[in-house]
Amino acid sequence: MKSASNGLRLTLKLTVSLVLVAWILHVIFSGEAELQLGESWGAFSFAEQVRKSWTIGPIGLWKTISDVSLGWLLASFIFMGATIFIGVIRWRLVLAVQGLHLSLGRATGISLVAHFFNSFLLGSTGGDLLKAYFAAAETAHRKAEAVTTVVVDRLLGLFAMLLFVSLMALANWGVVMSQQRFMAVMLVVLCMLFVSGLVVVLSFWAGPTGARLKFEVLLAKLPKGEVLVRCIEACHAFGKKPGFLPRVLGWSMLLNLACVLQIVALGFGLGLPMGEHFRVLLTIVPAIICISALPITPNGIGVRENLYVWLLSATAIGIETKAALSLSLLAFTGSLLWSLIGGAVSLAFRSCHSLD
Repeated sequence: MKSASNGLRLTLKLTVSLVLVAWILHVIFSGEAELQLGESWGAFSFAEQVRKSWTIGPIGLWKTISDVSLGWLLASFIFMGATIFIGVIRWRLVLAVQGLHLSLGRATGISLVAHFFNSFLLGSTGGDLLKAYFAAAETAHRKAEAVTTVVVDRLLGLFAMLLFVSLMALANWGVVMSQQRFMAVMLVVLCMLFVSGLVVVLSFWAGPTGARLKFEVLLAKLPKGEVLVRCIEACHAFGKKPGFLPRVLGWSMLLNLACVLQIVALGFGLGLPMGEHFRVLLTIVPAIICISALPITPNGIGVRENLYVWLLSATAIGIETKAALSLSLLAFTGSLLWSLIGGAVSLAFRSCHSLD
């Protein structure tokens, strides 16, 4: 009976994974088909778009990839993987503050599975919901603290990237102020920086102790209020840990640099003048990632591509629209390839109380 149940569970997981993989491939192929057909793409019905995606898309993808130097393509894939691995290191630092010590292999597995689910959930952070679920499943007694680490890790990662963009904007002040599109993006970034910074301050150092304790007493009376109180207390622990914030921000800055290098490697592979625009790209690429993280479309699809075309084709950079779109689609394809690896990991993934 147990073997039949396990077989059914494996079949269900395999079916779901195959459906999601098909969705990932469809996203890649539709992007390539749109690139090949240009403005006429919008005139097709949904059924025609699906058909053309799976007929034109694979050929277009192969052509786009063939245009890229193999060495630079591999470098881009490695940089994309580096962002995931650095994220694992950062998350383990966050876990350690709560006294939760997850092995590197287990944390990497959970992060890869979360990256897989990121491919079709809203924004580029939807997979964090699954990551929080798996983190909670790792412990029987400290689920609230485990879930809080995922939220805090994402919050600090976003705050660090927004801070990185703002600092790089100062270094490129002339370029940022030269065109309205750059100023508009920076306005969004600064608003996001203010909100995320405010949340960090309130979460880690939330006002007078007396007032906070009274609030927690009231909160505890609500349904599941004790869980919320534990989450709040878990957040306060980060503010009390000396040296925690600088270490996390340091790893986050390294992650931001890896994100930019992924795009730069692809640009070099396409023969684009990335070297002369590297300093500006340090502002543009993280800004696009931050805005794409907003829960507007699944995995930021459409938002990210339009931003790359809009910003890279600006006079200050001057990359052709088609080349900018190809660059965006190739970067997205590299991310989705790592998602497929996460999908393979999810098939063999088992929950266990490894944090107890």
